[in-house]
Amino acid sequence: MTQTSDKLPVVAPANNVPGPRQGFWTYDDYVTLPDDGNRYEIVNGVLYMSPSPSWSHQEIVGRFFRYLSTYVESAGIGGAFVAPIDVELAPNTVFQPDVVVLLKASHKKLKERHIVGAPDLAVEVVSPTSETHDRYRKIAAYARAGVPEYWIVDPDSRTVEVLILEGGTDCARVISARGAVFRFRLERRREIKPA
Repeated sequence: MTQTSDKLPVVAPANNVPGPRQGFWTYDDYVTLPDDGNRYEIVNGVLYMSPSPSWSHQEIVGRFFRYLSTYVESAGIGGAFVAPIDVELAPNTVFQPDVVVLLKASHKKLKERHIVGAPDLAVEVVSPTSETHDRYRKIAAYARAGVPEYWIVDPDSRTVEVLILEGGTDCARVISARGAVFRFRLERRREIKPA
């Protein structure tokens, strides 16, 4: 990707990608995209392209995946998945969360190549290039789809924002600072201490 300014590239509409008009993209269109090295997601039928994550982003994602995977698998309550795995929340809304948890009761949502429907937990590690996308577009889409819990990990502020869906599309927010212990609501309570 050629950069023409000093600004970091950000998650932006992929207006120049061949396919349907913006606003009309679906999962069926998405799976026909060539593997061109770019990362794509669809929100309300609009195709977005994002820059590749940094090594530090991937390191943090790996830590959260290890913690969650170890817990849900050893407790025998489900499975954890790390990006890239497509999550089709609706035909016109497809994300690749950094980490996803599906409990056993949700296992039927796991298809051969992607997840169809709301996962039990989605985790996104924000970066300067993805913060608006993760904090605004995704919160609304996850709430509409009925994702019961969404974590936003902010490495710069060293916080984890836990959003818990409460009745419809309202979310309760809990912000946990570095060193604090927070809980998640995956079938059983479990405490995790962020690194």
